[in-house]
Amino acid sequence: MRTESVASSRPFYGFRAFLWTEVLVQAHENLAMATSMVVQGVLLVFVWILDPALIGVALLGAILFSMFAMGQRVLNEAAYIRIDHKATDLYLAGPLSPEAYFLGMSTGILIVYLTPVVLLGVLAVEVVHFSLAVGALLLVLSAIVWLISASIGYVFSTFFRDNRAIWAYASLFFNIFGVLPPVFYPFDKFPEGLRSVVLLMPPSAAAAIVQHAIGATTISSGQLMLAATGLGVEVCAIFLFAIYWARRTVRES
Repeated sequence: MRTESVASSRPFYGFRAFLWTEVLVQAHENLAMATSMVVQGVLLVFVWILDPALIGVALLGAILFSMFAMGQRVLNEAAYIRIDHKATDLYLAGPLSPEAYFLGMSTGILIVYLTPVVLLGVLAVEVVHFSLAVGALLLVLSAIVWLISASIGYVFSTFFRDNRAIWAYASLFFNIFGVLPPVFYPFDKFPEGLRSVVLLMPPSAAAAIVQHAIGATTISSGQLMLAATGLGVEVCAIFLFAIYWARRTVRES
């Protein structure tokens, strides 16, 4: 009852404090940080070997995929705290609101794991030589992809009761949606009949928009509108649902 009243009267209360708590926790995960770029590195090497002309597109895709993959880390962290440490109730027994808990955790993970993404961005600038406007567009799309994936990761974390079941499903979900669609390769190389489908997937929709902005792919105005509208609707709907779900799961615990 106390947590519910705090959540309703002081939404997002405690966000900053829990954010830096999570930063301190995640900063000690040196091995995890070092391995966070393994998938991206392997795919970039394959692109470099098979078609070096596409390395610029692959670097931009690696940035978006990295932001999307942070949702898996949110899923793992939220489930680990709840299942292994059984500390969720302890955190939320005080004035920390459920949405501040969710966002503080997600943003803390983002801050710690942003360094390798920035390095990818520096490489992309050197290789692609995109304009400031494209850079700003990439930042906005990266933020949208991150917020969608973090929200999905947190909501999914509440469905598991055993950590052993998480790793396989989480890796499968985030890698399928981030690797198989046209994220690391041009959108126009994807089967034409399925292009509308991948434009509704956050990482591939964002990648298609960026590829269009640098002239690396062919995309119609209708497809561009579908990708942009889909991202806008998805980020609003999924983020608001994650806040609702965070509050609901606290009341039910």
